[in-house]
Amino acid sequence: MIVTIHQPEYLPYIGFFERLAETDIFVILDDVGYQKNGFINRNKIKAEKGQKWITVPVVGRSPNLKINEVLIDNSQSWQESILDKIKFNYKKSPYFGDYYPFLENALDKKWDKICDLDIYLIENISKDLGFKFKMIKSSDLKVEGKGTERLINICKELKASQYLSGPGTEKGHGVEKQEFEKHGIKIKIKEFSNPKYKQQFSEQGFLPYMSIIDLLFNEGPNSPKILISNE
Repeated sequence: MIVTIHQPEYLPYIGFFERLAETDIFVILDDVGYQKNGFINRNKIKAEKGQKWITVPVVGRSPNLKINEVLIDNSQSWQESILDKIKFNYKKSPYFGDYYPFLENALDKKWDKICDLDIYLIENISKDLGFKFKMIKSSDLKVEGKGTERLINICKELKASQYLSGPGTEKGHGVEKQEFEKHGIKIKIKEFSNPKYKQQFSEQGFLPYMSIIDLLFNEGPNSPKILISNE
């Protein structure tokens, strides 16, 4: 049983989904402190003049608040702003018509918490990519501990044989290989090299680490193959 654990992100980059292609259980780490200037409420798209951020405004962002407690600032017309940026920069992409309606419908729903929006988008994009895994929120597991100890306890609770970690060293991101192995859990460090694919505005050259929607709009049904072939 392969388990991966990660905080929710807004329309995550390709490397996020590359891990999901390999996992059996994906644990959304939703009950840890919210860190501003990360990717929980924003991500990058390729625009006519370089990369642009698409951001969901939030209120009360503080490490004292858990991710699943942070509210969206619905006093702002953020949906319109994000959709306008996406439409302006991707309307000429080959598969714009296949994916834009989904984003439009998703953002048109009433969202109060950024975590819920992130989970909805991750879950539905993963289904479209054909990735099959079980998604669980860490807040539903009621597992104690901090840092590496908690990651190990989550893996033990789920009877994991392997923990799939994101890019970094063996001790990066709170992962300590020896500690996991003491509990009979192997660690696989999933390093990431952004595969090249077709992008708009080719005169800029290839821009890596864009939101998954950049791949979907440009490659459509080829997207899963590009992700899996990069493993």
